Amino acid sequence: MKVDQKGHTTIIKDTQNNVASFVQKVTNEYHVFQSQNLILDISNDKAFSIKDLAHFKDLAKNHKKAKKSLILVSDAVDFDKVPNYLNVVPSVLEAHDMIEMDEIERDLGF
Repeated sequence: MKVDQKGHTTIIKDTQNNVASFVQKVTNEYHVFQSQNLILDISNDKAFSIKDLAHFKDLAKNHKKAKKSLILVSDAVDFDKVPNYLNVVPSVLEAHDMIEMDEIERDLGF
């Protein structure tokens, strides 16, 4: 797990290609990241599938309650099949763009 912080956003990159252990590590360290927007980069895991998204459900819901963005980065899934509670984009640049849009929506009261 590699952590990089830029402003109000923390990028956490999965380095072991094991979704379950990655989610567990992020959940265990969540108190450190809870006040930040999160980009979870799982783009190196080519075995990642739509089924693996279920691991992120609780983490995504908790982060949304805190009025912060949680974006997954992976190009290995069919974006039309991603559940509504998750935001998945194919690149880190698009994740930053999504966070900017979320911040604007929150500032406008949506």
